[in-house]
Amino acid sequence: VQLQASGGGLVQAGGFLRLFCAASGRPFSNYAMGWFRQAPGKEREFVAAISWSGGSTYYADSVKGRFTISRDNAKSSVYLQMNGLKPEDTAVYYCAAAETFGHLVRVGVRVDYWGQGTLVTVSS
Repeated sequence: VQLQASGGGLVQAGGFLRLFCAASGRPFSNYAMGWFRQAPGKEREFVAAISWSGGSTYYADSVKGRFTISRDNAKSSVYLQMNGLKPEDTAVYYCAAAETFGHLVRVGVRVDYWGQGTLVTVSS
């Protein structure tokens, strides 16, 4: 699976962005999808995950209530709607694909495919 993320940019605190991740290659609906982020000088961290059907979602506490993950299997795409952005949300955001939803939300994440990152910068 090849993953192409886009939609990052510069936004003021309190603003919003919508990230996109387009998949190609193996059947998209076979995979759970997730978003991760890496801030400067920090390790990559989990942001959100969605099951193959879209029926289950899971969020990091830091983004719960502000971010929404969704997917469109017909378009082989996954989205991350980010509202109420804060300066601490500044990071490179990566989309990821995994065989199961559990692989994305467990301690010791197991990702099968990573996309390239898209930079989100939130100014104060």
